[in-house]
Amino acid sequence: MAHTPDPQLVLDSADPSLFDVRSHAPGPSGSLPFTPNQLRTSPSGNLFGWTMNAAMGWDPARLGGPEVLILSTHGGLRAPDGTPIALGFHSGHWEVGLLVEAAARELKALVAVPFAAACSDPCDGRTQGTTGMFDSLPYRNDAATVFRRLIRSLPTRSAVLGVATCDKGLPAMMMALASMHDLPCVLVPGGVTLAPENGEDAARIQTIGARYAQGEITLEYASEMGCRACASPGGGCQFLGTAATSQVVGEALGLALPHSALAPSGQPVWLDMAARSARAALLLVAAGVTTKNILTPAALDNAMVVHAAFGGSTNLILHLAAIAFHAGLRRPAVADWNRFNHQTPRLVDALPNGPRNFPTVQVFLAGGVPEVMLYLRRAGLLNTEVLTVAGCPLGTALDWWEHSERRHELRRVLKERDGIDPGDVIMSPDDARRRGLTSTVCFPVGNLAPGGAVIKATAIDPSVVDATGVYRKRGPVRVFLTESAAVAAIKDGQINAGDILVLMCRGPLGSGMEETYQLTGALKYLPFGKHVALLTDARFSGVSTGACIGHVTPEALAGGPIGKLLDGDIVEIVIDRNRLEGTVNLIGHGPESDDGSGHEIGGGIGPGIGDEIFGAEAGARLLASRPLRADLAPDPALPADTRLWAALQEVSGGTWGGSVYDVDRILEVLAAGKQALADPVDPADEAR
Repeated sequence: MAHTPDPQLVLDSADPSLFDVRSHAPGPSGSLPFTPNQLRTSPSGNLFGWTMNAAMGWDPARLGGPEVLILSTHGGLRAPDGTPIALGFHSGHWEVGLLVEAAARELKALVAVPFAAACSDPCDGRTQGTTGMFDSLPYRNDAATVFRRLIRSLPTRSAVLGVATCDKGLPAMMMALASMHDLPCVLVPGGVTLAPENGEDAARIQTIGARYAQGEITLEYASEMGCRACASPGGGCQFLGTAATSQVVGEALGLALPHSALAPSGQPVWLDMAARSARAALLLVAAGVTTKNILTPAALDNAMVVHAAFGGSTNLILHLAAIAFHAGLRRPAVADWNRFNHQTPRLVDALPNGPRNFPTVQVFLAGGVPEVMLYLRRAGLLNTEVLTVAGCPLGTALDWWEHSERRHELRRVLKERDGIDPGDVIMSPDDARRRGLTSTVCFPVGNLAPGGAVIKATAIDPSVVDATGVYRKRGPVRVFLTESAAVAAIKDGQINAGDILVLMCRGPLGSGMEETYQLTGALKYLPFGKHVALLTDARFSGVSTGACIGHVTPEALAGGPIGKLLDGDIVEIVIDRNRLEGTVNLIGHGPESDDGSGHEIGGGIGPGIGDEIFGAEAGARLLASRPLRADLAPDPALPADTRLWAALQEVSGGTWGGSVYDVDRILEVLAAGKQALADPVDPADEAR
C-alpha cells in the first residue's frame, strides 16, 4: 500500500507570523492627472484603468502618454541571474521576457506607458511522437484568438508590439497583428539559440532514439550529445525550420525591423532590436501608419519570394495563407507558390537544406533577410516600394543596409571569428547555381493526390537525384496508420531500402495534422534512409528533409485515394527539382499485395518478379473501384478540441486555405445545416 502523507504538511505551515493579516493599506501617493473633459466624456473603464495603473505602482504623474501593449509568448520563470525557478516548454520562449523588458524600458524612457501580456506556446520538438502533437496546429488558432482578445481588452492602446519565436506562437502572433488593420503593430522576432562548439545540432539530436536502436550510436554518446545540443538557453532552434522561417517571413512582410530575424538570443544585438522596435512603434503612431499600410498584396509577394530564396519550411504554406486571411488579403494559392518558386533561386545554405548546413545564427551574421534581399532586388524580384515598420520603403531600408556599419562588422565577425566566408552562406544567384542549390517547394499531383501535395524538393538527397535533376522512385508501399507504428518498424529493421512508407489518417481529421519529424529525421540520419520515400496526409517539421511528400489531399479520412492503398501496392514518385513538377501515382501491385485484411506484408528493394505494372491511368481506375480501407479511423486519443478545429478549418478553406476560421463561411454552413435538419427530405420524394 502506498504511503499516506501527513495532511498537516499541506493544511498548515505551523508559522504563527502568517496570521498577521492587514485589511487596509494607505494606497498609492499622488493624484491622477485627470482633466475635466476626461471625467465628463471618458468611459468609466478608461478612468478606472488609470486607478489600476497607479495601484500597480506606475507614477501617476507619468500617465497620459501613448499606451503600448507588448504581447509575448513568454514561458517559464527565471531568477534575476537567469537560473530556472520553473521551466518553460522550450528555449524559444524562455528568454523573450528580456525582449519585453528592453522594449518596455525604452517606451518608458520615451514617456509612453507600456503594458505586457502573454500567451505561452508549446514546443513541437517536445511533442514529436506524442499525443501532444494533436494540439500543435490547432493551438495556433487558439493563441491568435487570445492575442486578439488581449489587444481589444486594452481599449486605450495606441500600438502593439508582438514578441514571439517559435513554430506556432510566432505564426499566431502574426495572425493577430495582421488582423489589427487600423493599429500600428511591430513584430519582434525572438531569435535563435547558439550551436554547440562540439556537438550535434537540435535537428540531428532529435534522432538519437532511432540511431541508437539501429546501433549507430552508443548510450554514452546519446546522453552527452543530447545534453549540449541547445547550446544557449534562449531562442528558436538552430535550423531553418518553421520557427526560423516564420521569423524570416515576418521580416520579409515588413512587419519586423530590417535584420531582426534570426538574432542570437540573449546577446546585446538581440536586446537592442527590441528597444529599436519600441521606438519604431511610437514613430508609426506619430506618422499614422497602421498595419494595413504594411501588409499589402505586394508585401505578401515579397514574403513568398524571400521564402523561396531561403528554402524555408513548407509549413509557411499554411501560415502565410492564414496571415493573409487575417490581413484581409487574398490567400496565396498553389499557383502563386509555384510561380515564385519557379522564378526565385535558392540563395541560402542553412540547416537542413545544405549543402554545408550553416546554423541560423551564421545566416544572421552573413546578413540575414536584407542581404538576401539585395540579391533579389538586383534580380528584379522584389517590390521595393512597400512600406516597412521602419517607417520607410523597403528600397530605402536596403540602401541603408548595403552601406551600413552593421553589415560590414557582422560579416567581418563571421569571417574572422568563425572562419566562414559570408558568401558561402548567402550566395549570388550565379554562385548558388554553380554549387547546385535548387528551388524549394514542389506540389506533386497524381492519382494518389488529386487535390495536391507538398515536398521540399531542394532537400532531397542529391545522391538519389539523376543527372537531369529528377528524383525517380518506384517501389512497394508499407502502410501505417500511426506514426508510432511506423517508427517502431524502422527501429526494428522492418523497413528496407526501396520501400515507400505510407502514413495515413494523420491529416486534420485523424490527428490534427500532426508533424512527423520522428519519421523524416530517422530516415535522414540512417544509412539506408535516403532510399526510402514517405507519403502522408500529415505535415512535416520545417527541419524535415528527404523524399517526403506531405499534405496529401484529400486526406484518407475525407475519402482520399491514399486511404485505399494496400501493402505491396507499387507506387511511382517523380520529382523534377529543376522544373518543380512532380507526380505520385499508384501504378501496380506486387504478388504480396495485402488483400485488405489488415495483414502487413514486408516490402523488398523495389518492384521485382511477379509484380504487375499497369500504369497511372489503370491505377486511377483501380483506385476508383477499390473501397477505402476498413481500418481507417481518427486516432482514439484525438481531443474533442482538435476535432472541432478540424471541422471549422475544413469549411473555411482547409489546409490549403491556411486552416483558419472563416466566420462568415462557418455561419453559412451552420445555417444550411440547421435548415436541412428542420426540413428533412421525405423518403418518398427522394425516391421519386
